[in-house]
Amino acid sequence: MNYSSYIALIPLLPLAGFVLLGLFGQRRFSKSAGILGTLILLAATVLAFYTAYNYFFVSGKVNGVYQPVIALQYTWLQFSPGMSIDMGILLDPASVMMLVVVTFVSLMVHVFSLGYMKGENRFATYYAFLGLFTFSMLGLVLSTNIFQIYIFWELVGVSSFLLIGFYYDRPAAVAAAKKAFIVTRFADLGFLIGILILAFYSGTLDFGTMIQRLTAGDSSQLAQMTGSTFLGISILSWALTLVFMGGAGKSAMFPLHIWLPDAMEGPTPVSALIHAATMVVAGVYLVARLYPIYQLNVSVLQLITWVGAISAFLAAIIACTQTDIKRVLAYSTISQIGYMLFALGVPAYSISSGTGYTASLFHLFTHAFFKSLLFLGAGAVIHFIHTNEMGQMGGLRKLMPLTHLTFLIACLAIAGIPPFAGFFSKEEILMTAWQSNRTIYYIALITSGITAFYMFRLYFCIFWNKPSTHHNDHGEGALNMKLPLALLGVAAVVVGFIPFSQYVPVDGRAKEMTIPISFSIAPVAVALAGIGIAWALYYKENQRPQQLAAAFGGLYNTIRRKFYFDELYLFITKKIIFNGIAKPAAWIDKYVVDGLMNGLGIATTRVSESIKALQSGRVQAYAIYFFGGVIALAVVFIYWWK
Repeated sequence: MNYSSYIALIPLLPLAGFVLLGLFGQRRFSKSAGILGTLILLAATVLAFYTAYNYFFVSGKVNGVYQPVIALQYTWLQFSPGMSIDMGILLDPASVMMLVVVTFVSLMVHVFSLGYMKGENRFATYYAFLGLFTFSMLGLVLSTNIFQIYIFWELVGVSSFLLIGFYYDRPAAVAAAKKAFIVTRFADLGFLIGILILAFYSGTLDFGTMIQRLTAGDSSQLAQMTGSTFLGISILSWALTLVFMGGAGKSAMFPLHIWLPDAMEGPTPVSALIHAATMVVAGVYLVARLYPIYQLNVSVLQLITWVGAISAFLAAIIACTQTDIKRVLAYSTISQIGYMLFALGVPAYSISSGTGYTASLFHLFTHAFFKSLLFLGAGAVIHFIHTNEMGQMGGLRKLMPLTHLTFLIACLAIAGIPPFAGFFSKEEILMTAWQSNRTIYYIALITSGITAFYMFRLYFCIFWNKPSTHHNDHGEGALNMKLPLALLGVAAVVVGFIPFSQYVPVDGRAKEMTIPISFSIAPVAVALAGIGIAWALYYKENQRPQQLAAAFGGLYNTIRRKFYFDELYLFITKKIIFNGIAKPAAWIDKYVVDGLMNGLGIATTRVSESIKALQSGRVQAYAIYFFGGVIALAVVFIYWWK
């Protein structure tokens, strides 16, 4: 299959939309910008599905193994023979899967935004930013080398900054955009250092070549990296940890998770696109892309396991206390991405390693559909009643029947109830944990029960709880808002039945993953228990939730305040970094560096003031100086002559 004839159009179409709408949208396409941007994304999505069909069912396999295909390759900067920065397109099971996810979810967001953002100022600019983000994410997942992925990684950060801060007249949105940008920049510094270390020792930036050189049985590069140490830790461990640091920042993992909940200040469809399906899973995709190298280092995989497990558990607990529906979903996203990451890491505790890779990416795949559905459903609710607060909602099931049905489907999917999509992928993760590390399994099992609880707390508070007092002449939205909900609702039901391990295995060889029904009894029972507790507390309005909160007292307040992570970061930045480092540095800069320069300037000025009379312009003075000099020379000559 000749992919090169059209494959570049998939990322370039959104880029063309960004340029067109960014330059001319507000003046020439102010009303049709949404339609134009959506049609462009529709074309890219059709090409993405066509690519996936051809890769998975026509030409991707050779002798029963999926082969990576370099569809395009262009040398951008050549440093030395074998070392260059290339721009290319890599097609393999993981990248083709992400191609489908990014384009389809972005298309749903484009369509939904036609109704949700109608009448907004800078409507065309909004669609231009969506195009830029989609282009950036597509460039990231299709990258052939680690530096290309870093370039698009940073471009994704810029795009998210623009979208989170779209409402630039709102201080909270501006602060959230800056917070997301700054926190992820710290993480990305580690990512860049890790890239440079890997490139230095492997002698390449290309993914395939790097993996081949470091995983070969007699690899001299690997021997150098494992034999060299810094602070008692091998260079390989440092490199992989620093690369993971970038992934943890982008995926909002503990302790770099603080930016994601605040990022909900952007338009709700943006949350569905950036913070549910694409950007925040980039860290998972990065580890998966370098997974053969990560398998060489058990200690880093164990670090990934525990970062993922802690993030999943803490975020789930915090979500139980939040009252802003978008923040509940934000913490839910952190928790689910934690699942994906510990699934990648936990096989380090056992011989089997392929199951974690497939389970992680399977959950990434299913999560994209049901989480974007949850965010768009939340957007429909916010659009209907103009508030994010759960306390001002209730009884909306009859007023918003389609939103109610699709939101319920998404809640069942994320809770892990069969036969919805999340059940299948979450069971594979739990099975991997059970086979590898029982402690992680029990943490994951408890987290799944908490997930079911807080999601149905959200569901009951929105659609049941109390009689509705809301009225909206526009109903639950036009067709352009209902259609994405319906399509994503269908996806949240059916995509779990895809035999994912046959299409996205770790080594390209299709595998069969079967989970005994007996194994699923405990996870489903725990999820049903969580739903039951949520039903008892929130199905009808009562005082039990307030009584429980009061009974837990300080613990509840600590969780509601997100374990004071924001306050801790503010203390570190303001009290330690600003007062302890920045202020002394500013004093040195002002009084030592500037003082030295100012002193030199003042001294120069005074010297010039004292000698400028020598250049007065008076001929008489010059004559006196001349004859005085002649006399002085004569005296010196006579003295030395003697």
